[in-house]
Parts: sequence; C-alpha cells; structure tokens
Amino acid sequence: MRADCENCFGLCCVALTFSASADFPVDKEAGKPCRHLRTDFRCGIHRRLRTEGFQGCTVYDCFGAGQKVSQITFGGRDWRGDPGSAERMFAVLPVMRQLHELLRYLTEALTLEPARQLHAGLRDALDVIEGLTRTGPDALLELDVAAHRGEVNALLLRTSELTRAQVRGRKKNRRGADLFGARLKGADLRGADLRGAYLIAADLRGADLRLADLIGADFRDADLRGADLTGSLFLTQTQVNAAKGDSATKLPPSLTRPAHW
Repeated sequence: MRADCENCFGLCCVALTFSASADFPVDKEAGKPCRHLRTDFRCGIHRRLRTEGFQGCTVYDCFGAGQKVSQITFGGRDWRGDPGSAERMFAVLPVMRQLHELLRYLTEALTLEPARQLHAGLRDALDVIEGLTRTGPDALLELDVAAHRGEVNALLLRTSELTRAQVRGRKKNRRGADLFGARLKGADLRGADLRGAYLIAADLRGADLRLADLIGADFRDADLRGADLTGSLFLTQTQVNAAKGDSATKLPPSLTRPAHW
C-alpha cells in the first residue's frame, strides 16, 4: 500500500484537479497533465515541489493505487500510448485509491493483538477488497465504494475500541471535533478518539497521542514537534506529510519522516 511512482504512468499528475491556493500555485483541470509532467511520466520539479508552491503534491499519497491501475487494471498500457483508455484510467484512479486506503487500514488492524477476536472478519474484508481491486475498469467504475467503506468502517471502529481499551481511565472523545488552531501543547491524548477531527494548525507540540484513533483526522499545518504518535491508530503518510514536525517527533515504524521536517 505504498506508492511506487516508477511503475505508475503519472496518473495523479493528470487525473486529479487542483485550484490555485496555498497548496498549488495554479489551476489544473482533471484529465489535463500537469505542466511539469515529463514524457517519462516523472515530475520535472520533484525536488523543488515545495519551493515552487506545489505543497499539495508532497502531501498526496495514492496508497499504491497508481501502480495497481497502471500495471494491473490496464495491463501496463499507458494513456499516452493508448489514448482511448485515458478517460477510464483517470476515472478509475480515485476509486482504486479508496479501495487501497481500506486495504491499508485493514492490514494495520490485523496487527493489533487486542482486536484478535475480530481478525477473522478483518481478513475476510481484506480478501473482498483485494479482490475488487483486481476487477476490470468497468466493474470498478460501477462499484458502490461507500457501501464497502461502511462495512469496513464498522470493523475498524470496533477494532479501535478494543485496542484503545488498553489505556486506563476515561479517554477523550473528540470525534469530528473542530480543533482548528487548538492549544494542545503537551496534552495527554492517549487512547483518545480523534476520528475525523479538524486539527488544522493545532499546537500539538509534545502531545502524547499513543493509541489515539487518528483515522481521517486533518493534520494540515498541525505542529507535531516532539509529539509521540507511536502506536497511534490508522495514521497515514498523507496525514504526517501535511503536518509540521521535527527530529523529536515519534512516528509509528511504518511511516517515514517527511523531508520538510
């Protein structure tokens, strides 16, 4: 569930749309190649993305969907060589990304010992989603992704509850909370439910987020310097990339410290 740009046809650089903002310096329509996409499907300013204003590109993560669509769904036929497939290829990418995101969460859930009683159901769900990722483009475009997300989410929610129960005492429930710019420096958030919380620009310096459920939490510009996120639940590389941190920030071993930290 990691992006492998070497085996992708630059799909995120074409399929997605973006608007001029703090994350992008220009507007780009969906289906239109970014002006910096080279003929070999590589980014011409990859090492300068942030300095050139393309911060959004450094945050985005396809969870490995790009290479799956490029090499499996379309059998290695790229959209330049086979322009007739381009429209469907670009439409399939966001569907595949959602499925790969679910695979990412299910894979993590299966490593959580406190939720062992759910492992059989989690494995079944993972097998179903994996099977869907290997269907053809037409089937993927007709897929009711929301229904599958709902089924998986029920399992992940129960997994989270069982795992966070390891933290003694009453745990904070800030699911979906508006914590924009919140002053949470040094906060004890162990085992907290922060699902879908808006932590944009929040001050989380030195905060303890061990075993906190962070699925879907918005960490854009959140200050995680010195924070402890080891053992946090369902934290993704995209969330980490969007935040600010330093050498003292503790991350789960599955995630990489962003270069801009």
